[in-house]
Amino acid sequence: MNKQKTNDMTVGNPVRLIIRFMIPMFLGNIFQQFYNIVDSIVAGQFIGVDALAAIGSTGSLMFFVTGWLNGLSSGFAIIVAQMFGAKKYDDMRHFVAMSIYLMFGFAVAMTIGFLVFNVPILRLMNSPADLMGDVAGYMGIIYAGLLVTAAYNTLAAFLRALGDSKSPLYFLIISAGINVVLDIVLIRFAGMGVEGCAYATVIAQGVSAICCLVYIKKKYPILHLEKKNFELRKGSMSKLLILGIPMGLQFSITAIGTIIVQSAVNIYGATYMAGFSAAGKIQNVIGMVAVSMGATIATYVGQNRGAGRMDRVKQGVKYSWIMLLVWSVVEMALVYFGGKYFTYLFISPSQTDVVQVSVIYFRTVFWAYPFLCTIFVFRNALQGMGYGMVPMLGGVFELVARTLIVVLVAGRTTFAGVCLADPMAWIAALIPLIPYYYYVMGKHMKAMRQ
Repeated sequence: MNKQKTNDMTVGNPVRLIIRFMIPMFLGNIFQQFYNIVDSIVAGQFIGVDALAAIGSTGSLMFFVTGWLNGLSSGFAIIVAQMFGAKKYDDMRHFVAMSIYLMFGFAVAMTIGFLVFNVPILRLMNSPADLMGDVAGYMGIIYAGLLVTAAYNTLAAFLRALGDSKSPLYFLIISAGINVVLDIVLIRFAGMGVEGCAYATVIAQGVSAICCLVYIKKKYPILHLEKKNFELRKGSMSKLLILGIPMGLQFSITAIGTIIVQSAVNIYGATYMAGFSAAGKIQNVIGMVAVSMGATIATYVGQNRGAGRMDRVKQGVKYSWIMLLVWSVVEMALVYFGGKYFTYLFISPSQTDVVQVSVIYFRTVFWAYPFLCTIFVFRNALQGMGYGMVPMLGGVFELVARTLIVVLVAGRTTFAGVCLADPMAWIAALIPLIPYYYYVMGKHMKAMRQ
């Protein structure tokens, strides 16, 4: 059997390893974002502003739902990475099996719960009555496909835990192409409306999951599971949940904050919803460098923590932070000077009111990108070391900051006031993260010297 070479990040130049792992992660994250972005582009160009507003308004809610699954799978994969770094392969396979049990259970429960409460949730978000049918139909199909979303996130996380960030990228490229074709066929030619976008997304994600499963079966004997791996051991699931739940909650708490902001934006009407949606998607794409670096740090730190190489952990975090601060300056320039032109991807330039909303958002938040990039460095470093509670606390600080801004300004001042919720949230998240990272790292380095 052809054995795939794993990527051991406990040896070699940290910067080279981080960059080599991060680039496929970045491209993979771009293609994962591509699903909802293509939905919005096709809907905005072929159906109109209302369709863009309908799909765009679901972005924060989708982040809440898929973020929980992504956080869980990422947390479980950190345990897998630590076992891999420690060369405890039998334990690693056991934790893979337990992760499968847990992810299946969470996905089924979420599917049932969100389908039942679909419309009530949208009402709480102040979704306009004239868009409710489209939004509810779109999200209902997304909820029905959560099992395939969970399957892809889990299998891709296992591959990344072993240092393979390239394979998930290749599978996402394939499924992204399928998503584009299906979007155009189902909307332009079959006339299915926004629900066609949702079907395209679920089918494409299913393809990604199947590709990952087949690839692991053929190329990764180290991940092949036996009956004994599925036997319950005392404390195994607890260990996974202790790290996975805080990471899932951290994603979800952040998403709740964005849902609150989205609810405030919805008050201003479809034009603001569409412009805010376009700006958010552009920001998500540009911000994928930081997201990908964060995921890379988690894997790098997890493997080196498992191997007891805290000196390498310290090096990797420092170099990653420097690289992301440099990138944040590039981000600032891109959105300040080019935000208007990026918006043309989603809506016709003749829709000047919608474009202006995007410009207002970018001009209000661009200065805070260094703070946002810093979050991904310290949050993921702590998670990679196995500390989940303080990163989750950072998410709570984000939520409180966003909520306060929305309560103070929504409906009482201009749209720009609502936009300030994001910068304030990013700054607030760092309040617990930075001090705790240096405290933990100081403790570990002192233990190494003794």
